[in-house]
Amino acid sequence: MTRLVTLELLMAGICSAILCFPDCILGEDTLFHEDQDKGTQLDSLTLASINTDFAFSLYKKLALKNPDKNVVFSPLSISAALAVVSLGAKGNSMEEILEGLKFNLTETPETEIHRGFGHLLQRLSQPRDEIQISTGNALFIEKRLQVLAEFQEKARALYQAEAFTTDFQQSREAKKLINDYVSKQTQGKIQGLITDLAKKTSMVLVNYIYFKGKWKVPFDPRDTFKSEFYSGKRRPVKVPMMKLEDVTIPYVQDEELNCTVVELKYTGNASALFILPDQGKMQQVEASLQPETLKRWKDSLRPSMIDELYLPKFSISADYNLEDILPELGIEEVFSTQADLSGITGDKDLMVSQVVHKAVLDVAETGTEAAAATGVKFVPMSAKLDPLIIAFDRPFLMIISDTETEIAPFLAKIFNPK
Repeated sequence: MTRLVTLELLMAGICSAILCFPDCILGEDTLFHEDQDKGTQLDSLTLASINTDFAFSLYKKLALKNPDKNVVFSPLSISAALAVVSLGAKGNSMEEILEGLKFNLTETPETEIHRGFGHLLQRLSQPRDEIQISTGNALFIEKRLQVLAEFQEKARALYQAEAFTTDFQQSREAKKLINDYVSKQTQGKIQGLITDLAKKTSMVLVNYIYFKGKWKVPFDPRDTFKSEFYSGKRRPVKVPMMKLEDVTIPYVQDEELNCTVVELKYTGNASALFILPDQGKMQQVEASLQPETLKRWKDSLRPSMIDELYLPKFSISADYNLEDILPELGIEEVFSTQADLSGITGDKDLMVSQVVHKAVLDVAETGTEAAAATGVKFVPMSAKLDPLIIAFDRPFLMIISDTETEIAPFLAKIFNPK
């Protein structure tokens, strides 16, 4: 029997509302020049809905395993990395990956899925004046491993994957090479993505994504104050609480699911949806998370005058080993000796040993120091009756969306801002 060697998947996501990164302009995909006007069969809105379905399915697994912890991850980073693996997968291994990502292979052929992903990632990576979303992949290939040129070319063209020759026998140097690459691509925000690396490793696939945006309506740092945040039955924790007054923002009160939803826009084509379940209703809201739920919230949002909005200032991070969770979503075979990744090397000699994901999420008053220093407040001449006050002083959800493609690069539950 052919000796199986291992492939490791590493994903890093960083989302920041305060840190500024230099522009990262990725090479355009020549495969799509001829199809740009015609588009792809798998349009971006459909792909966004499918990715949301995967995001919520994975979220429920992560939240169940971490009921009293913050959850933050990039479903786009994870699905894109697994899609790259499926490029080299055959038969049942390929079907499990794509169906685990919530694609219906009878409705959408494998080739269209990859073309759809490539088109989406290319659009996301276009340089923008105000919002920056940068994503890419890298293949660290053992120098003794013969990888098919076709696989490398498809990974580069569709998923912007760079390739680096690596000596995994020198595990310390290999680990430093990979971690330094991730650190550089995320401007130092993701450190030490991998802590150990086996000498038998033959290839490591890294996906990174980061987002940078400034609030369209910034919070005034002078209004931030210490306040209590209630995380379940424990004693409340003191957190820096930001405050907006007399602001008109999209808002809806979901009576059916017992939650409040507000949308805070970034300058440019992105926004953050904040979902605040009523006291004791978090599990009900989590159980109801579906693409249809998200669409209903977005369709129901109406500009409303909010008298006072309170949102904690926070920086959270999380890391996960997904090889134990992905099989619960139907992705099993690639982790076993039955794996067929012959599209990578030409032989059935690879299996996936580990899937690591790490994400960081920072939310603060404004996007730049200069903007933080300029704030003009207007006070109404007369007080209104029945003021509308929304306080995110208990666990809530946050979904960041690119409003051009409707893709959600980040999803989080803030259980404890500290």
